[in-house]
Amino acid sequence: QVLLVESGGGLVQAGGSLRLSCTTSRGIFSLYNMAWYRQAPGKPRELVASIQRDGDQSYAASVKGRFTISRDRAKNTMYLQMNSLKPEDTAVYYCKAFMWGMNDSWGQGTQVTVAS
Repeated sequence: QVLLVESGGGLVQAGGSLRLSCTTSRGIFSLYNMAWYRQAPGKPRELVASIQRDGDQSYAASVKGRFTISRDRAKNTMYLQMNSLKPEDTAVYYCKAFMWGMNDSWGQGTQVTVAS
C-alpha cells in the first residue's frame, strides 16, 4: 500500500483557481502511474486526470483546458492545478497510485467547493 496525502482543497468563487497536492514516498513516481479522481455527493467517483510513469497525461473532457496534472519528483508530490473553476467541479478530490497487478492506493481526499 502506498501512502498518499492530499492537501490544498477549500472554498473558492466560480472562475477562481486552486492547486491540489498529493504527497507520497520517495521513488513512487518511478514505479506507479498516478491519477486524480473526484466524487460529488450522490455521484460515482470519476477520473479527472492521470499521469503515467513516462509522463504521458490524460484528462476528462469536462476539465481539459482548465486543469493541469503535474508531479515534482524532488518533492515527491503530484499536483492538480485547477483554473476557471465551476460550481460543478465541487467534489471531494482523491489521488490514486496504480500499477498493473497491484491493488490501487488512495489518499483520504480533500474537499473542493466552488461557490457560484
